[in-house]
Amino acid sequence: MKKLKTILVYRYTFKVIFIISIIFCLSFNSLITLESKYKGNETEFILKVNKIDIYDNKISISATGLEKIKLTYYYHDKKEIENIQIGDIIKVTGTLEKPLSTTIPNTFDYQKYLYYNKIFYIIKAKTITKIKNNTSLIYKIKTDINNKLSNYKTSPYLKTFILGNTDEVDKNILNIYYDLGISHIFSISGMHISIIAFFLLFILNKISYNRFFNYIVVIFFLIFYSILIDFPASVFRSLIMYILFSINNVFNLKVKPLDIALLTFSVCISINPLIIHNIGFQFSYINVFTLILLKDKIQSIKNNFLKSLYTSYICFIVSLPICIYNFYEINFIGIILNVIVVPLVNIIIFPLCILTFILPIFDNILIFFINILENICLIVNKINFTKLIMSKPNMIVIVLYYIIIYMMFYNKKYIIYFLLLILFHKNIIYLNNFVTITFLDVNQGDSIFISYPNNKANILIDTGGNINSNYNISTNKIIPYLKSIGLDHLDYLIISHGDFDHMGEAINLVNNFKVEKVIFNCGEFNELENELIKILYKKKIPYYSCIKELNIDDNKLYFLNNRDYDNENDNSSVIYTELNNHKFLFMGDAGVAVEEDLLEKYNLQDIDVLKVGHHGSNTSSSKYFIDKINPKYSIISVGKNNWYGHPNKEVLDNLEKSKIYRTDEDGSIMFKIKNNKFKIETCGS
Repeated sequence: MKKLKTILVYRYTFKVIFIISIIFCLSFNSLITLESKYKGNETEFILKVNKIDIYDNKISISATGLEKIKLTYYYHDKKEIENIQIGDIIKVTGTLEKPLSTTIPNTFDYQKYLYYNKIFYIIKAKTITKIKNNTSLIYKIKTDINNKLSNYKTSPYLKTFILGNTDEVDKNILNIYYDLGISHIFSISGMHISIIAFFLLFILNKISYNRFFNYIVVIFFLIFYSILIDFPASVFRSLIMYILFSINNVFNLKVKPLDIALLTFSVCISINPLIIHNIGFQFSYINVFTLILLKDKIQSIKNNFLKSLYTSYICFIVSLPICIYNFYEINFIGIILNVIVVPLVNIIIFPLCILTFILPIFDNILIFFINILENICLIVNKINFTKLIMSKPNMIVIVLYYIIIYMMFYNKKYIIYFLLLILFHKNIIYLNNFVTITFLDVNQGDSIFISYPNNKANILIDTGGNINSNYNISTNKIIPYLKSIGLDHLDYLIISHGDFDHMGEAINLVNNFKVEKVIFNCGEFNELENELIKILYKKKIPYYSCIKELNIDDNKLYFLNNRDYDNENDNSSVIYTELNNHKFLFMGDAGVAVEEDLLEKYNLQDIDVLKVGHHGSNTSSSKYFIDKINPKYSIISVGKNNWYGHPNKEVLDNLEKSKIYRTDEDGSIMFKIKNNKFKIETCGS
């Protein structure tokens, strides 16, 4: 034991372990690619159910077979799946599919997310049959707890704070928590593990004076609880840290807290090197390390409120680079709000959740405090003006942030450098001296983003929209992309015409992102356009229709189609512009009749980039029209495996002299123009 203590208190022991583990982790992530145990051609699977999520007509199951896997199944009658419980063994027939990767830059990559969780395939299930009921005690307990919690008035929050499941929390409220920068309160984290451990140890110390026995009981309970909630990254870190702190206390090893934190980190990334990609893990450790390093500064503050405020400030500042890198915005109100919300949750709501689970009589009291939490956040969200949109930084900028941040904590004069870096980062978009035209992959629809040099203007032509899905393209794809390049507003939103696949996301976009002006096509407004106009009127956003041209600095967008046809597609705005001497033509859904009229009215020749009309349908892009305009590049915005059969083979034949890009095959397509030179990038589908 003496030799062990000597090794442990040696000042470099844990630093060496930490460095070795970092080298191992980085080497693993850069050199080793994990492979699935499935071949990819299997059609029948025996699986154990780990988690179930039920939607309107779809069930999503996380399960274990040869490895972790996810499956989706569309059912006609809920009776087909209502007998399936966590822990059951099921037989599934279906096909394996690779998860989709992102096709819009800087947006959530589902394929990577699953890979980091060691999931390589999704089963598109045709049939699901239960072949064996749950026999696992863990799963039975989890199912019983979940069923019991469903009977409470506060069920969504009880499931959140006890089981770590936020699926039942109102999505609008949940989005507000995210926007305010306090969503971390819903993660079962080190604080929750500490509270549980504190109460258990307090009770055990009243019963037994055997410290070793008491710590063992607490550790085994925490391990059991961690298994119950599927070992989220923050809990994994907290559990290991608690075990190491317990060993340190029981055996009086006198290992410093920082060394225990380093050892915990080393153990976590050695067991699972992929955990380094988990955002919760990143937030957790950067806060732990910083709070330990600044412990003396924090303790020197006598006033408890000021101490809480300073702690919140520390956590906010050190989390900021990670936040910017992943979410492209910061919310300064979070510093103050965390001082109010974190104690409310940790001291009142979380303990009340545990009490309510044991004694249902506390349910009404818990509702009272949850209403306080929600109302505080609703009020703050209404008056909130503290958001700052920041473009996605590279790793050099991230490192620079952390160097200045840690120097700032020890020398206040570095605050000015920190503010200057924020200011520079915020305005770096004004240094971009090239034009970009990005054809965004919005599945079966159109959305084209044009950005002018030095942020002089930003235009979005159409928003896309999938009428058969509740998935919000604008919230999940378009807005994150715009934020990731540093944009906090659009100068113009142009609606080519009123079809849902072109403007279905317009209302959602306007409600969640600042839009200065909206431009409609010629012709009567349809129902969808009128709905958008009502929103524009409420928000006092000016709108125009049937314009002939739009001046952007030294550039012009010409709206060529000013006739009123008898159908929505032919009334599409057809837009022509020249950018650095390169000709662009955006055809919307305009058909052959419009093409003929355009050729009669305008001299359209040698177009550099053509946005092909109507997603490559045979109603557009006649051979006569294509031969006349002679496009160099043809862009077809189309959904993968769409039921319309777009693009049409005849249209592809007509376009064969041009270089064809398709969003269903190439993902988003970006043209960067600088000094009259093209650079084309794709975000693979």
